[in-house]
Amino acid sequence: MPPRLNKRQIRELEELEALSTEVKKDPTDSEGQSENSSPITPSKPTVGFAALMAEGDEDETGAEETTQMRSSKSKKARTESVADHTSLQISVPSKKERKALKKQKAKEKHKDDLDDVDKALAELSVKYPDLKQQLETSARSTSSPAAARSLAALLAISLQHLDSEAELRKFFGSKVISAAKAGSSAGSARHSVLQRSNLTRPQPTWWPPQLREGLSVRPLTPEEVDASLRRHGWQPLHGEKLWTVEYSKKYRAVTFEFMRTVMSGDPEGFYQLLRALPYHADTLLQLSEVYHHREEHSTAADYVDRALFTYERAFVGAFNFTSGANRLDFDHVENRPFFLALHRQVTGAVAYGTAFEFAKLMYALEPWSDPHGALLHLDYLSIKAGMAHWLIDLWDVFESDIEKELKEGKSPYVRRILPNIMPGIAYSHALALFIREEDSGDQTHERSTAALKDAVRNFPPVVPLLADKADISLSAEIRSHPAFRIHPDASKLLSDSHAIFHLLSHLYAQRASSLWKPAGRASWFAETVSSVYNTLPTASPAPPKLFFTRFETPALAWSIYRHVLVNELTCRSLFPFVPRQILDSRQVACDPLPPSTRVSEYDGEFFRGVEEVLSIRPRSRRQEARLLEQLVPDGVLRGQLRDFWDAHPLLAQRFPGGIIQFAQVAEQMPEMLEDLMAAVAGAGADAPQQRDGEMPGGMPGGEVMVNFVEPNDDVDDLPVQPAGQWAAQQDRTEESGDEEEEEEEEEEEEVAPLPVRFVRSLVSRFWGGGARAAAHENSDEEEGQLRDTEGVD
Repeated sequence: MPPRLNKRQIRELEELEALSTEVKKDPTDSEGQSENSSPITPSKPTVGFAALMAEGDEDETGAEETTQMRSSKSKKARTESVADHTSLQISVPSKKERKALKKQKAKEKHKDDLDDVDKALAELSVKYPDLKQQLETSARSTSSPAAARSLAALLAISLQHLDSEAELRKFFGSKVISAAKAGSSAGSARHSVLQRSNLTRPQPTWWPPQLREGLSVRPLTPEEVDASLRRHGWQPLHGEKLWTVEYSKKYRAVTFEFMRTVMSGDPEGFYQLLRALPYHADTLLQLSEVYHHREEHSTAADYVDRALFTYERAFVGAFNFTSGANRLDFDHVENRPFFLALHRQVTGAVAYGTAFEFAKLMYALEPWSDPHGALLHLDYLSIKAGMAHWLIDLWDVFESDIEKELKEGKSPYVRRILPNIMPGIAYSHALALFIREEDSGDQTHERSTAALKDAVRNFPPVVPLLADKADISLSAEIRSHPAFRIHPDASKLLSDSHAIFHLLSHLYAQRASSLWKPAGRASWFAETVSSVYNTLPTASPAPPKLFFTRFETPALAWSIYRHVLVNELTCRSLFPFVPRQILDSRQVACDPLPPSTRVSEYDGEFFRGVEEVLSIRPRSRRQEARLLEQLVPDGVLRGQLRDFWDAHPLLAQRFPGGIIQFAQVAEQMPEMLEDLMAAVAGAGADAPQQRDGEMPGGMPGGEVMVNFVEPNDDVDDLPVQPAGQWAAQQDRTEESGDEEEEEEEEEEEEVAPLPVRFVRSLVSRFWGGGARAAAHENSDEEEGQLRDTEGVD
């Protein structure tokens, strides 16, 4: 019995039969087919079991021929008949037939693929109405200039390089990294499946990802794009698209309370905000700074990762941060926390490759104003991460436009920051060429030497600074040249662009000095400087023309200042180059130095209408009274403290948390509080007053504790837990009822009472009037009864 054929073989057989009728056949075959219903091919002699099988085939074939005349035949007979045809016609197709069949099948497959694509696009266009416009935009981007296409390819992000753990495994091995994480891997299986991220590696101690809410992304309208170009004085570019993040009403309300907490200076308020919205980027970044100043760097890095995880939830749909062609408008305040989180990630990364990739992402999202100075990281990280070829390619993209602008004064990149005008990029570009020539065995180093000479001519202040940091020996004659004079501050410089010129020279020498310390590079640097220093002007060096014209623009100059402010711990020595009005301006850590071209910021206009989202908790007054009773158990003293609070409204400006915060600070810092109360008591009623809990600057808000509600909001507030306790807490809450939740709430509200003697002395010192005279006279007797004879309150 012949073997059974599968469906694919049967379909191919039918196609061969159909094709054979169209192909010219041999005359002998035609004669044979006219005599018989099917072509007959000579059979080969059979031996052994094959002979037995052949005899069986003949018998079964004869039986089949007798049954084909009937109206119905069995499935087995049909299969055997097909098998017989197969054995007879396998040798029929010639080489020409097989080639024609292959072409026909390829055409049919291509047609089917096109039909599937068209069907999928039609379905997506119904589900996402704006998809057609986005596809048209993508189609237009393919006709962009070569420079734009090359830049997008260079700025494309490699997701695997964003994982610092993967890079560490290459250096230290999987066993070492796995052993280091073994202690924290318990109980992570349930949560690791649910939390996926390209920017971070979510930990099992994090809150559930379903709680990420309130952020969305949308493209800027043509009117908004035109307005942005006018603000910056730019010409339109092809091949890129501008986007912005938007806040929901609830997210905006939490941000409003976040700003009030920032103004109050009480870090505990941030934990209360995370109960309302666990994934609030500004709060997470602020807590990261708190832990960073406490030198708890691992916890600080964890909160930065959570902030990135928060924003990644909004980057869905057509916005793809890995393409290198999508931009985030830094002028919108909603986008600025993400830039800040990326900057913190760059400075805190332990692996150079990961730091480089995040710096490239920060640069790709806004390369033309570079608001956080990503190029000031990329100049040295590209070499340390082994990406010298990337830096060379980036330089080559803009080289022709730089030459055109120098000759004709025209370029699509006028008023935009370009890598080629930055001192650090110029020197690192020469070093990258030197490294590539070493790898290829080129001992002449012609191109790298020419690039280094250009860097020395354009940015001479880098030479003495880099030589000092890298221990490169230069002759006294070279060091005494006027072009190599070192300026420690901006006091003797002519303009802000001159100050930035020297600031960037100091910054590059500080960060990249280790790259130039190897003996071969150091000697090459010294020889090149010796050969070119005689051609430098004898006067104090001025910035190159393209550098000067760009950094005279406040928007681009502020990008450098913002970079220095964010890296305050390592860049404090560079503050003398920053204008005094920048250092003295009112700033907050969550939005350092808002851009001069901003369209929004955290002010009264941004929070207009937020009071519609805030609702008074019915138990807020009772809760405040209960907390105050725990702080001050004595009813008389509690009344005196409240009377003092009500009599001096100026205290509300200092303590947005109300009388509870006032009482808690009284316990922690009594001496400073006494001085403050003395100043408030002496200010009188004529001083400018502000409503209780109101934010300085006329910010909307009230004195009461608030709750954030939205329609269909069924997510309960989550308590803030230390790292490692979220999974256990989630398991407990599944088994607990309403009574246990109320007990936990009561436990959270317990506070330590204030020392009685301190409260009485505080009130008696500043309280005036006869209404409390009797209570004040009796206070000494009561104090004597409560006095601690051992001298400890």
